[in-house]
Amino acid sequence: MTVATAIASPWRRMRVWAAAHAVDDFYQGLVPAAVPYFVLDRHYGYVAAAGLAMAAALGSSLPQLVFGVLADRRRLPWMSPVGVALAGTGAGLAGVAPSYPVVWTLLLLSGLGVAMFHPAAGRDARLAAGSSATAMSYFAAGGSVGFFVAPALATPALDAWGVGATALFIPPAVLMGFVLLRHQRRTTGVASARAAAEGRDRPAQFAVLASVEIVRSAVSFGVNTFVALYWIDTLGASPTLGGAALALQLGGGVLGTLAGGRIADRIGLVRTVRLGNLLLGPAIAVMLLCPSPYLALPLVLLVGLVTNIPFAVLVKLGQDYLPTRPGTAAGVTLGLAVSAGGLAMPLLGLIADHHGPRGTFIALAVVPVLAVALSAALREPAPLPPTPETAPAPQPAALQEPRA
Repeated sequence: MTVATAIASPWRRMRVWAAAHAVDDFYQGLVPAAVPYFVLDRHYGYVAAAGLAMAAALGSSLPQLVFGVLADRRRLPWMSPVGVALAGTGAGLAGVAPSYPVVWTLLLLSGLGVAMFHPAAGRDARLAAGSSATAMSYFAAGGSVGFFVAPALATPALDAWGVGATALFIPPAVLMGFVLLRHQRRTTGVASARAAAEGRDRPAQFAVLASVEIVRSAVSFGVNTFVALYWIDTLGASPTLGGAALALQLGGGVLGTLAGGRIADRIGLVRTVRLGNLLLGPAIAVMLLCPSPYLALPLVLLVGLVTNIPFAVLVKLGQDYLPTRPGTAAGVTLGLAVSAGGLAMPLLGLIADHHGPRGTFIALAVVPVLAVALSAALREPAPLPPTPETAPAPQPAALQEPRA
């Protein structure tokens, strides 16, 4: 096996899942992109706007654990395709819904679709990635790409046609669901034939990791939801520039996800998580010190990069702590823990109502201190035995050591 083949092979095996992850998480990125337009077009208050983000988070939080357990017990090839289709349909219809309760319910259903997608997708991506954090970062970066593309595509449409333009983004979810279902049918036999990962589960370490991710998720949800409003209300920028700030922040997340995988392969998984936690608070503080909406744009890119350095690493680390239950681990690290941070949105909305979006960001700059303290208890997992995909190729007979 050549070096080029060794590098490219994981991507070839994971590209469908990375693309599906991008489409699925596009709709998670569509929600914060649409929130300012619900405020502008529907005249929702900050608490009501935060409640919309909470609805999507609520739908994709606790159900993730249930779907993760199901993914570990049964193949269920329909779970990911139906999940991505539901995520897009719910989010797309929310913009044309006639009342706040209906909007809230549709976003709840969209979150439920996200909850269906992540566990099975994370399980199959784990099979493709093997022991490589860089390979796993390809899959995780797919989700970050979806978050990034959402405001870049949605903001011009929302500017032109209002919040009802979310309905334009339903077809990609349905198409991806169909493609993914066909892919699942082609690979079911191969996936079922692979041996389950060996190793000892470490639930205590996994619980600490989930706590770290919940804290980080609260920061990520807060930044995603209020960054455009911070640009508009605090820095006096236009909605278009606010959308650009959100797009840059999410674009930085893509770079951070890919960088985190490579950093982890060099310095270790736990050290990478600790590094991301240490840098997050200072990155937000530096952004708050800049009064110009234009000069602050590179700084919000930096915030996005730092926020996502541990993302793929936490997913892989969680599956290393629960090697016999990769679907459950993915359901928590890709879904439950990430979405649970959205439950803090009403509190952040109250802070924004009383102190503006700047007050919310000041609070978000302090929260990572808790993540730093929790991550001090994490330990590197024991190395897993190589999978058929990651085991070194056998040497030709001429290169093997001669027997005595």
